[in-house]
Amino acid sequence: MIDELRVSNLALIREATLEPCEGLTVLTGETGAGKTALLSALKLIMGERADSSMVREGESSATVEGRLFLGARDTEGTVVLRRLASDGRSRVKIDGSLASVRELAERVGSNIDLCGQHEHQRLLDPSTHVEMVDAWAGPSVTGPLETYRAALSAARAAQRELDRVEAASRTQGSRLEEARFAYERICEVDPREGELEELEETLPRAEHAESLIACALDADRYLSGEDGSLDALNAAIAELSRMGSVDAKLAEFADSLASAAITLEDVASELRRYAQDIDFDPEQLATAQDRMAELRGLMRQWGPRMEDVFARREEASELLSLVDDADERVRRAKAARDKAEGELAKAARALMRARNAAAPRFCREVGKQMMRLEMGRAELVWESRDLPRASWTEAGPAACELLYRSGAGLTPRPLRRIASGGELSRVMLASKVVLGEADGVDTLVFDEVDAGVGGSTARALAVVLADLARTHQVIVVTHLAQVAVMGDRHYVVSKTGDDVPETQLIPVEGEDRVREIARMLSGDATQASLDHAREMLAR
Repeated sequence: MIDELRVSNLALIREATLEPCEGLTVLTGETGAGKTALLSALKLIMGERADSSMVREGESSATVEGRLFLGARDTEGTVVLRRLASDGRSRVKIDGSLASVRELAERVGSNIDLCGQHEHQRLLDPSTHVEMVDAWAGPSVTGPLETYRAALSAARAAQRELDRVEAASRTQGSRLEEARFAYERICEVDPREGELEELEETLPRAEHAESLIACALDADRYLSGEDGSLDALNAAIAELSRMGSVDAKLAEFADSLASAAITLEDVASELRRYAQDIDFDPEQLATAQDRMAELRGLMRQWGPRMEDVFARREEASELLSLVDDADERVRRAKAARDKAEGELAKAARALMRARNAAAPRFCREVGKQMMRLEMGRAELVWESRDLPRASWTEAGPAACELLYRSGAGLTPRPLRRIASGGELSRVMLASKVVLGEADGVDTLVFDEVDAGVGGSTARALAVVLADLARTHQVIVVTHLAQVAVMGDRHYVVSKTGDDVPETQLIPVEGEDRVREIARMLSGDATQASLDHAREMLAR
């Protein structure tokens, strides 16, 4: 839901603020006053394509800023900013953070439906007809649809497995020989998990065992041998202790050196144990070196990592198994595919039964609303044509479409071929009323929905829009007084200035609203039109 919309330097608008209410907000004004600019602002904040020519002449950039509540969980609102520079660059921010136009369209555009004379493509697209029926039907269709989609995914996976098994069973020549060689060679070496890492840790010690032993023993000799560091250190401790009775500071030095002597003795002892623990066996060293060479040879051929070698062994084993046991594997894969296809066919029948039961009821409900809109005996007719299995999609196993019939004795035809712009607007409005909250859109914006409408039809249109505003936030650009008086909030769009025209957006109520309704009725504010306007507003 749109809480507030601020527009700066867009087309003829210098500054304008729109605060639509939760129900029905109407925008009125003379033709050419700038209502199109407001719709352009809405399109920008919905993430539609921007055009630098929309920037007000003489200005460097145009800005549209809005505060919206995007779903029930958005309790604090989301602030969106779209800035369009005159050089064509566009910048988007959502809650102060930079975002892409695509993200703007996903988060905001999905919550607003702009229903104008030039925005009927969705209604003309048969794929959206199925979406409307499914949304209206609710769990009675969405449940079977989920089951169908799961079965379709399983059938596709089973077919891919069958294709893989059949392709492997046909493998011949060099590829098969290469797999056999790889499998036999890797199995001959028989590498173990973690073996390479273990050798990388232990082999350097084995290769340098003699040098390591000599190093440790030499260090021990320097520490604890005759005339070693410990002898000199103990002599220093004894001398400092002797004179410590004279000066306590020297006793402190003696204590510190005594701690150091203990540390050196521990290190010397550890060095001796280290030298004793090194087991130098030339035969074992040669074996380990040969093993490392074998593993590195495998990695050079099928690596570069040991994980790649293991993966190649598994791949080769699988391929050889498929070839050696081809007939049985193909038989099992076909059986699995046939079972999955059977489950899919069952799910497809259940889905279409549910859809074909719900769709006529949806059409009847839309027909009732169309009758309210003075569309006579016009109606929507559900058409469902089974598709060949290869053409089944996530949407279903049949081509479904809502056809339009303007009279009982006429042949139903696709909406894109038969309905006029005015008829499309009213069909769309009737569908929106029937869908109610099921369409998943919070805000509906209607532009020129009243084109070619007058008299009792205008009154009926107004009542239907008011009904729709019970489940949605509805914003209507209208030239009909019958629609304008139904608004819970009313804005007038006007244009001022001659040389540099400027569009203004002014909220009206009280007598100002009466005068605007009177203008819409008769073109001026005569006493008769004012009285008529008051009567309409009161009624």
